[in-house]
Amino acid sequence: MHDGNFTAFLIDDDPAILKALSRLLRASGYDVMPFHSSRAFLAAHDSSIPGCAIVDLAMPDIDGLQLQEALHRENVERPMIFLTGNGDIPTSVRAMKAGAIDFLTKPVRQSHLLAALTRAIEADAQMRQERASLQSINDRLSLLTRRESEVLRYVVAGRLNKQIAGSLGTVEKTIKVHRGRMMTKLGVRCVADLVRLAERAGITPQA
Repeated sequence: MHDGNFTAFLIDDDPAILKALSRLLRASGYDVMPFHSSRAFLAAHDSSIPGCAIVDLAMPDIDGLQLQEALHRENVERPMIFLTGNGDIPTSVRAMKAGAIDFLTKPVRQSHLLAALTRAIEADAQMRQERASLQSINDRLSLLTRRESEVLRYVVAGRLNKQIAGSLGTVEKTIKVHRGRMMTKLGVRCVADLVRLAERAGITPQA
């Protein structure tokens, strides 16, 4: 029995399956939001809600894989479990490569679906943690002055204060001050931590 704030977004054009899966998942402790089409889901979807999309692969209009692609295009990270009426191996490989949690054949066994949802909870929590961590890094980077940002790129390139001063046309003492303030604002104590932070933020070292 799941206990916590996690929503199962059910997307299937078969009303009987929507009803059966909704009942099963609510009984297992999940919040459930059923949708009869991918279009209806996309129109109402809120990516801030922790959850997993359980999607019928073969739907008219926008099928499961197209829905997965649509979310990727919008940079929405949402764990997905695909349901299919027939075990289509090439499609399942495509779906899994694109980040699907699992690919289950109808009629879906309760134990398989609940096991996949347990993995989806972990994946969703990890994604949210990663996103929050990156947001925190970007918030700290936004506190830097233009000169501190320049110094950062030289430091992660392995340059010494004297070399940075030469490149920026200033004195070593000034670079020390900028470097100290930059490290303090970013909350890092050593160059190794600074390099890791810069890599995660996609900052290129000064050539």
